[in-house]
Amino acid sequence: MVANQAKGTHPHAVTELCEEGGRLYADALRAGRIARADADAAPCLLEFALLHPDPDDSQWLRPVPPAVALAQRLHPIERDIAERRRLSIKLADVFEPFMVLGAQPAAAEHSITVLEGSDRINAALNLATSQCQNEMLTIQPSDDHFSERSLAQGLERDKPLTERGVRIRTLYQHTARYSPQKLAYVAQLAHGKAEYRTIDEVVERLIVCDETVAFIPTRDDQKVALELRHPGLVRYLIKVFEFMWSRSVPLSAGAPYEPTAGGITDIQHSIAKLLVEGHVDEAIARRLGMNVRTCRAHIAKLAAVLGSGSRAQLGYLIAQSGILDRQGATR
Repeated sequence: MVANQAKGTHPHAVTELCEEGGRLYADALRAGRIARADADAAPCLLEFALLHPDPDDSQWLRPVPPAVALAQRLHPIERDIAERRRLSIKLADVFEPFMVLGAQPAAAEHSITVLEGSDRINAALNLATSQCQNEMLTIQPSDDHFSERSLAQGLERDKPLTERGVRIRTLYQHTARYSPQKLAYVAQLAHGKAEYRTIDEVVERLIVCDETVAFIPTRDDQKVALELRHPGLVRYLIKVFEFMWSRSVPLSAGAPYEPTAGGITDIQHSIAKLLVEGHVDEAIARRLGMNVRTCRAHIAKLAAVLGSGSRAQLGYLIAQSGILDRQGATR
């Protein structure tokens, strides 16, 4: 540890493994070991216990299997979830006498409630999910900041649902297939009544419990949300969800970006459609749940396939190529 400090440590969490650390860890996994001198470029690998000294040769380091490393980090999260679950049971007992009063007809007048702040939003979500008995529907746009804390909060909320037989259906964007954090989260619930699908573009974040209450954000920073209990609004949002669900791809079905005979992948088809509609790169990336650099890489590949030399020409070639006429052909 002293040597690492002398050379400077990487100021990042294990969930944000640096590019050099990821490359060296992958090399170590493929080769079975890596020279200690080579690992000096990424001291984070030793700090996060992804490498350990070779017992036979001090000049080499051996990789910790990724399944073991992941389990070591999930264990304290699951322990924290269990503790919070015990606390939630105690709180439920405290408020149980008031639940009958809250269900009186007068409460029905509050069919739309504004929730300000993460704490109040999470409290309302936790209450709704604790009362959910049959099914929860969720739409979750891709989030580049899906942290260990987000993972713990999600498991704390969803795992008790599946354990008591509640069905969960979740829609992600296709880019979620390449998020280790999202895949680790899904794996924790894979044996319950949870289904996960992906689609190229989602409308916005949505959570619906038992066809009685829905939650939607009102700001991009997710700091203000609406709790909806109006039956008509909730039914409408369920129909929106079912429309998208029917056009989505099961997460277990493999990558949805296989190229067509013309060399255009499904995601590039979605980008082409948004380009023709006049959206800028940042807006396209946000709607498809990817970063701007990845979006621009797809645009470059699309331009290469169509032989475009400029952005203006690309829009023209997309329109002339007829690729937008095949909408839905790959679904």
